[in-house]
Amino acid sequence: MSQVLEPLFRTVRATHPKADLRLIQRAYEVAAHHHRDQKRKSGDPYITHPLAVATILAELGTDDETLCAALLHDTVEDTAYSLDELRADFGDKIALLVDGVTKLDKVKFGDAAQAETVRKMVVAMSRDIRVLVIKLADRLHNMRTMRYLPEHKRHQKSRETLEIFAPLAHRLGMNTIKWELEDLAFAMLYPKRYDEIARMVSERAPRRDLFLQEVIEKVSADLREARIRAEVKGRPKHYYSVYQKMIARDVAFDDIYDLVGIRVLVESVRDCYAALGTIHARWNPVPGRFKDYIAMPKFNMYQSLHTTVIGPEGKPVELQIRTHGMHHRAEYGVAAHWKYKEEVGAGPSGKVKQGNDMAWLRQLLDWQKETSDPGEFLESLRFDLSVSEVYVFTPKGTVIALPEGATPVDFAYAVHTEVGHRCIGARVNGRLVPLESRLGNGDTVEIFTSKSPDAGPSRDWLKFVKSGRARNKIRQWFSKERRETAIEGGKEAIGRAMRKQGLPLQRLMSGESLLALARDLRYPDVSSLYAAVGEGHVSAQAVVQKLVASIGGVEGAEEDIAETALPTRLKGRPRGGGAGVVVAGDGDVWVRLSKCCTPVPGDEIVGFVTRGHGVSVHRADCTNVQQLKEQPDRLVEVSWSPSEDSVFLVAIQVEALDRPRLLSDVTRTLSDQHVNILSASVTTSRDRVAISKFTFEMGDPKHLGHVLKAVRSIQGVFDVYRVSGAGS
Repeated sequence: MSQVLEPLFRTVRATHPKADLRLIQRAYEVAAHHHRDQKRKSGDPYITHPLAVATILAELGTDDETLCAALLHDTVEDTAYSLDELRADFGDKIALLVDGVTKLDKVKFGDAAQAETVRKMVVAMSRDIRVLVIKLADRLHNMRTMRYLPEHKRHQKSRETLEIFAPLAHRLGMNTIKWELEDLAFAMLYPKRYDEIARMVSERAPRRDLFLQEVIEKVSADLREARIRAEVKGRPKHYYSVYQKMIARDVAFDDIYDLVGIRVLVESVRDCYAALGTIHARWNPVPGRFKDYIAMPKFNMYQSLHTTVIGPEGKPVELQIRTHGMHHRAEYGVAAHWKYKEEVGAGPSGKVKQGNDMAWLRQLLDWQKETSDPGEFLESLRFDLSVSEVYVFTPKGTVIALPEGATPVDFAYAVHTEVGHRCIGARVNGRLVPLESRLGNGDTVEIFTSKSPDAGPSRDWLKFVKSGRARNKIRQWFSKERRETAIEGGKEAIGRAMRKQGLPLQRLMSGESLLALARDLRYPDVSSLYAAVGEGHVSAQAVVQKLVASIGGVEGAEEDIAETALPTRLKGRPRGGGAGVVVAGDGDVWVRLSKCCTPVPGDEIVGFVTRGHGVSVHRADCTNVQQLKEQPDRLVEVSWSPSEDSVFLVAIQVEALDRPRLLSDVTRTLSDQHVNILSASVTTSRDRVAISKFTFEMGDPKHLGHVLKAVRSIQGVFDVYRVSGAGS
């Protein structure tokens, strides 16, 4: 046996003792032979990648067919080894897995190719879910070795990982893979935010660990006294999940991080409920925070009891109580089927039916048949992966899972397309409700339908439906029945968006620009583009932005607007020397430092002779300079000559994880640095990032470095830098 395979075989023996090691060795030898002349970007032999993917899967306890397919997954795509040869050597099942994982072609067509790749993967995984398990392990190893790729590739892959692959891992209950994928992608996409959260976590770790230890000891003692055999441990905090909670719950870091998480693992389902009673006897539970996922498992087979109690010092403690088998499924999800097949049963014993968790995949398969536009399919998939679920009942007691915030219309489409199209009213828990009402967990829903042959959905439904299925079905109906109306509606919407921004309608809506844009967006003609806007596939605002960009940005800004400048406050006459700038050949010209880029000594500068306002001075890299260069006869040479009286404007941007009192901490730090703030603006994005811009006066620009350093040390601030004034 090859020495290289020893670590893999050691893992396989531990997690899947009945695996056929000879078959795995043969797959390795074939893969090593065909990849023999290939290297990875890191310089390592290519075979290290399939071997690492197989090792990740072995740790999950997958079967030997999956491990062979993992070792061979790149041979058909990247070497001369054909699928037919592979089928002859290893049989149909392994060939099917490898074909499913193999990406489309080498040719890439931007988003369409990505959408098609995901689409092909969905079809393959609906035939055999192991295709996706291999794909996730493949992506995990690629993310671990991502540093060798160029930056734009790293960002593209990381975004795809956060939007598609991590949520798919969550769908399949593979939490160990999900958490690592999220943290790796988060660190790659937002390194400064990641580092700031890591810094804040490490600063609080010692105090928090003491509290955690106290809670664990008390819970363990209570369970021992109740004669319940249990393993009690702290739950690890993943940086991305801390960040996501800050966004979703709209609370500060401390409020989340202080929430201690404990996991209790017991022998049986009966022990789960007994442990819950013991814990509630010691500490008061928080109302509304108890969830029983044992009686009603989540869509991804996840089972556990969740409760939050008020622990020592009045601090909240989150507890998850589950059996060892449930824990294994919670960590490895679908991959755990191969290890825990005997648990795949039904009923109150706490076991899960394997068929139920694949309902979502069957639904995906229906979508991809119904949705002709790959971009739209990918968008639906992204949306469906990003939301949590509610469970509602039909009048006969069948459970239907819907996205959080779903309405009776979503429910109607989940029952049947025709029920959705003909829906005219709904009763929830016996009461008539509006169609846009939000459904809650456990609601019983009854739908009233119209008997009229002309019955159809309302366009207004698109404003409130939440499920991808309902959205797709409504859009399809309008695509077939209402194309003309959609074209008119789209045309009007684009015109409205332009008028709102005061843009030149005639010029922008000329046939040529629109046709070019339609082709860029992969629509055959302008009518199709209008129809797409009318049907809500693409927003009018997005079309207008792309049109404006295609003709070089919002243009023709008046020279005076481009020159908006704030003359620095000077003692005496506003001549060149006072502003700290002299004009070549004439020391007595009125000079002002332009507000659009706020130059300070040390910056490379250019002068521009304005009409009636002397010379305005810009930084050489100012966005307006390009426009000014079109009139070279008005450009003049200028140089720095600051005096003691000179005062300069500086604009800085502060980026931080939002929290209470952040703005007051930043302004206090700036005033401690003796700078005079002239203006400040703060915006907070949906992802809990606060972006503040400050403009202040400064006599000595060399002092700026100290100011930036002081602001950077404020808790939550992950970036601070000087900007080119309002233009940045």
